[in-house]
Amino acid sequence: MRSHVLARTIVSLTAVAGIAAGSLAVAGTSYAASAPTAQSVVTAPAAATSTENFGLTTAEAINVQTFLAGDWNYTGKLDGQLGTESWKAFQRCLKKYWGYTGNIDGDPGSNTIMALQRLLKDSYGYTGKIDGIAGTETRAAFKRFAA
Repeated sequence: MRSHVLARTIVSLTAVAGIAAGSLAVAGTSYAASAPTAQSVVTAPAAATSTENFGLTTAEAINVQTFLAGDWNYTGKLDGQLGTESWKAFQRCLKKYWGYTGNIDGDPGSNTIMALQRLLKDSYGYTGKIDGIAGTETRAAFKRFAA
């Protein structure tokens, strides 16, 4: 009986050691995989490189950036990529005139979209709900704004 308990204890310890070693291997792999990401975030934050054009072509987005450069302190490139700096400038406009109450952070989230929808409803034929979702009607009105 005693040898049976000892054998079971050894098997259990071996299993625990194997699981621990496997966890360390996965943790090491996970760490190795995320190290380049963490490094790229330090040199170029993900938000600074991501864009959200909501269906606009490059030419249409350049029109938006030109508008933002004229009145809303957009100083970035006129490249047709509505990234963080473009959206910060747009948020300044939306905050002043269209009820945007969030931070000027360049993230075109639902609060930004709701303010954009108010602008689009006023002058660009948007007839949908002010719901913060950039659906087909919002995108179509945004294209009219950008034309």
